[in-house]
Amino acid sequence: MNNQTFSLQPFPSNQSLPNLKIAGKIARNANQLAICYMLGGDIKEIALPKLTPPSNTPSRKHELWKDTCFEFFLGIRNSQRYWEFNLSPGGHWNVYRFDGYRQGMQEETAFEKLPFNVHNQGDGLALALDVDLDKIISAEQAIEVAITTVLKHRNASMSYWALTHRGGEADFHLRSSFIIEL
Repeated sequence: MNNQTFSLQPFPSNQSLPNLKIAGKIARNANQLAICYMLGGDIKEIALPKLTPPSNTPSRKHELWKDTCFEFFLGIRNSQRYWEFNLSPGGHWNVYRFDGYRQGMQEETAFEKLPFNVHNQGDGLALALDVDLDKIISAEQAIEVAITTVLKHRNASMSYWALTHRGGEADFHLRSSFIIEL
């Protein structure tokens, strides 16, 4: 099993950010991928979508990145193809497939649901996902991962968090930022 911890950094900006920390762990065991995000600190400054009540099943939604959204990007080593996973603390989700850098974006229909857990502890929020990658890649294929988060602040400003920022602006799709190998 390949298991790594991570810590995200905000994209440098002029705005003053609340005292926040985003860290977690990611693991791949055969073709099961487990990722857990921990958002801690002054989270009352973050606009968090309300958790969907159980009777209203979380569903696939577009443009989740316009609000607080935990994301990761998964690419196959030596291939241009990659996937973007969007996980809203409100329970909604989406997965997109790309043929190359921001090219050929389409919903990844191999996933009909993407159940994950969200726990809001008052002083922190944890989001955990276990996903079987068999539907999109084989267990033998090496993958490269970028882990990112978009935070919408109560004052409506946004901050963009990633393992690394390789461009002049916040761009989670840059393949050079897919720095975790599993």
